Amino acid sequence: MTEAVPSYLSPTGQEIVFLLLGAVAVGSALLVVTTRQLVHAALWLVVTFGALAGCYLVLTAEFVAWVQVLIYVGAVIVLLLFGIMLTRAPIGRSTDLDSGNRTAAAVVALATAAILVTVVIDGFRMAYTPLTPGQGGAGVLGGSIFSTWVLPFEALSVLLLAALIGAIVLSRTDITGANGTDSRGGSPGAATDEPSGPPRTDTPGGSPPDQTGSH
Repeated sequence: MTEAVPSYLSPTGQEIVFLLLGAVAVGSALLVVTTRQLVHAALWLVVTFGALAGCYLVLTAEFVAWVQVLIYVGAVIVLLLFGIMLTRAPIGRSTDLDSGNRTAAAVVALATAAILVTVVIDGFRMAYTPLTPGQGGAGVLGGSIFSTWVLPFEALSVLLLAALIGAIVLSRTDITGANGTDSRGGSPGAATDEPSGPPRTDTPGGSPPDQTGSH
């Protein structure tokens, strides 16, 4: 006896929540690429990733949802914020964030969305899978990662470690190179704001000191 496929005109509570979270994800993603403030873009990206994590929870993929929160929200967004602070990017509204290719970007985005929607509808038109708990748990996925995909997993770990070490090296200013210069190209103890040349020997009154040795 086969299970009856529900109608699209009578969505369940899980489907309604999934659609609402999808709308939040799409809206916040649009705000990420349209805002003129870098910090606001990073914060809207947090909302996007959070909505995607909620979609994974609705689809009973708890492990993927928590990975989304821990890795993307807890690591990628923090990395973006540190990059903004370390590069001294403008915090407020910036008028030079627009590259002038809005029309081309909108056309490419709409075409990509249309292709993806067409492929999904054509491939899964009448497919229906009941959302049963336990399908996206940590047990099954962990066993697959550490048995079938252990080599790509370890390679990704080494890549992330190299990126972390590179970020630490770039953020340090007291590391000198082989020629005695720091990471900014100057000497570690050199003052860049002082003018070059011999020290001034003028007296407070404005007249130069006596060079003849007479008192």
